[in-house]
Amino acid sequence: MNEQWISFANGIKDLYQKDFVPLHEPTFNETEIDYVTDCVKSGWVSSVGKYVDRFEQELAEFTGVQRTVAVVNGTAALQIALKIAGVQQDDEVFMPSLTFVATANAASYLQAVPHFVDVSEKTLGLDPVKLEEHIKDIGEMKSGQLTNKHTGRIIRAVVPMHTFGHPVDLDPLIEVCERYNFVLVEDAAESLGSYYKGKHTGGFGRVSALSFNGNKIMTTGGGGAILTNDDKLADYAKHITTTAKVPHRWAYEHDEIGYNYRMPNINAALGCAQLQKISTFIEEKRQLTEIYEELVSGLDGVSLFKEPTNTTGNYWLQTLVLEQKHNRDAVLDFLNENGVMSRPIWTPMHELELFKNMPTADLTITKKLKNTLINIPSTPLKVK
Repeated sequence: MNEQWISFANGIKDLYQKDFVPLHEPTFNETEIDYVTDCVKSGWVSSVGKYVDRFEQELAEFTGVQRTVAVVNGTAALQIALKIAGVQQDDEVFMPSLTFVATANAASYLQAVPHFVDVSEKTLGLDPVKLEEHIKDIGEMKSGQLTNKHTGRIIRAVVPMHTFGHPVDLDPLIEVCERYNFVLVEDAAESLGSYYKGKHTGGFGRVSALSFNGNKIMTTGGGGAILTNDDKLADYAKHITTTAKVPHRWAYEHDEIGYNYRMPNINAALGCAQLQKISTFIEEKRQLTEIYEELVSGLDGVSLFKEPTNTTGNYWLQTLVLEQKHNRDAVLDFLNENGVMSRPIWTPMHELELFKNMPTADLTITKKLKNTLINIPSTPLKVK
């Protein structure tokens, strides 16, 4: 690698004042210690306790949705979101191939069928224009519901994923959903604190899912949440994620197959502390973007991905876009060997052996982005 890349790697290490810079680390202080200690002292560390209720309420207030239900992780949140949105066995679900495997897994847990579509270079998320072009090729309306004429299966839902915290172009996607009677279920796992036209992501779908994994913009250790503006759906989500136990002072009665998915109180305590800092984290990430823009300007044939028009992204993971003259793997090798942790975007779902036989649209942009996107260190950084 040339001197430009050496200067870039050294600039990142100087910025973080570390010889090895991880991709994304959690940020904790005394508040987290105080809340978790209080939880431990109370004895209520499992799925019941004051911090679970508090976290759900404060999360709803921050995201602007009517209700949230805290669960054990983002994948569980998306699985339940799809279930309560009406996705059933053998239904097809449109989703990007360029996503983390959890998106496809969540549908598969319900024995539904992932149907992979392409993304936009402008958003890195599902492309509404290409989606509709694909629908016209493979779909036919039967009794008010779109059916895949090649498989005979109903296409029930669309799951956009807000890649690296950058919102999908939602208005035209919503129009497509209304036109073809799809349920919109947002995979907002990466986009806490991101907005589309001033409205928080996760508030557009009938149901949505968030993740609070240890590498996310804020964490509960392990955790996720279901978001909805429908009280009945929220009540149902809470019911089936707590083993579908019928409320009673002492009797154990269950009225359907449920899931032991509720977030433990001790994780919610950590979440309450982290949520108090989310606005600061986002501000620090946006400042980091400005610094990276300057560092990247010294690299020939490389740009920093910036938030799309009409959006405010949380910049969860900073992303380099390489021109074709760069060898992605050579760049990754150099950065990691020189103390700057970096990674490629996920292997597209249609390339994984377990999903290779799923229905698939034209994926020209997905295939291109696979070889041109690299994530670099993105931990919130206290800068002036």
